[in-house]
Amino acid sequence: MKRLLFSLLLLGIISTMTYSTLAANGVQPHVSPQYSDGKFRNPVQMKELSMGEQLKLMWTFATGKNPDTVPSGTIPVQVLTRAQLVAAPNNTLFRLGHSTLLLKIHNEFFLTDPVFSERASPVQWAGPARFHKSPISIEDLPPIKAVILSHDHYDHLDHASILQLAAKTERFLTPLGVGDRLIKWGIGAAKIEQLDWWESTEVRGVKFVATPAQHFSGRSLSDRNSTLWASWVIQYQDLNVFFSGDTGYFDGFKAIGEKYGPFDVTMLETGAYDKLWPDVHMQPEETLQAFIDLKGKWLMPVHNGTFDLGMHAWREPFDRIAALAEAGKVPMTTPEMGQALDLKQPQAFTHWWKQVDCVAESSNSSCRGEIATAP
Repeated sequence: MKRLLFSLLLLGIISTMTYSTLAANGVQPHVSPQYSDGKFRNPVQMKELSMGEQLKLMWTFATGKNPDTVPSGTIPVQVLTRAQLVAAPNNTLFRLGHSTLLLKIHNEFFLTDPVFSERASPVQWAGPARFHKSPISIEDLPPIKAVILSHDHYDHLDHASILQLAAKTERFLTPLGVGDRLIKWGIGAAKIEQLDWWESTEVRGVKFVATPAQHFSGRSLSDRNSTLWASWVIQYQDLNVFFSGDTGYFDGFKAIGEKYGPFDVTMLETGAYDKLWPDVHMQPEETLQAFIDLKGKWLMPVHNGTFDLGMHAWREPFDRIAALAEAGKVPMTTPEMGQALDLKQPQAFTHWWKQVDCVAESSNSSCRGEIATAP
């Protein structure tokens, strides 16, 4: 019943939010080409679900989901310590889960979309629970030079994590309006820098550019699109990486690739997609095309492996993007949670997800074959 109630609430938030102005939510309006009539907008209007489609979606999400949306086995996690992170070389990335990435650049640490709570939810008694623990706790993290946020959805902006990170974080970089949320939560305004699309800033010599994405925002029934969403370009000397946040496929990838590509590693969302919401999350085939548009050198699929946020099997995004990358001869890197990735010299790693359910089903002959053939 809790799952049913939460699913109805969550899908109601996603699908049937009513619009309100920034001022009505206690947030000052921002001057931006993306902002008009009291809300932020995508350049191309997204498909709106009919009431019948919304109800069908809510019911399916609540009662008819694939049982394989949650792994039956244990997600491998390489536990990290502060000493390991401090000793790690520069240009190293550690995936902590979902879209939470820890980057060490110029002897400083930068953290994207930190979600350390047990559930990606407005409440901790219901909602999508983690498949695995974080490789490191917030307590054990070294000082963070900057937290980089892509948008304000619960699986990317976690209230509890932000409050815990506040004391050890020097800067918070956000799209327009998201910083206002942090200020209302008690984060000092002097720590926060809010950027519109194509605006940039530098932190300890590392350049951050807020680039376009095709998505939406909101944390309640009354604040849809009151804040902006963004992807991010991160550059330092000859290092150039891209972090997508959440996005559907759109022609903005080509514009970003032309202006800032090629990228050493592109961290692109691959998960929580469905044909019913094609505008806000990419199918794996679209992720691959986005990688090509961005002029990427190595593809790293993110937004998967941690939370049950879609209707597909939990490992489907990995399987589909791996097959597509192999067919297209695209270099792809898939580190385990906590595993170090050299951003200048990435490596392919194993298809670790193939073994997760098979360990729990070791008597299954097809599982034995998958374990044997996994790269």
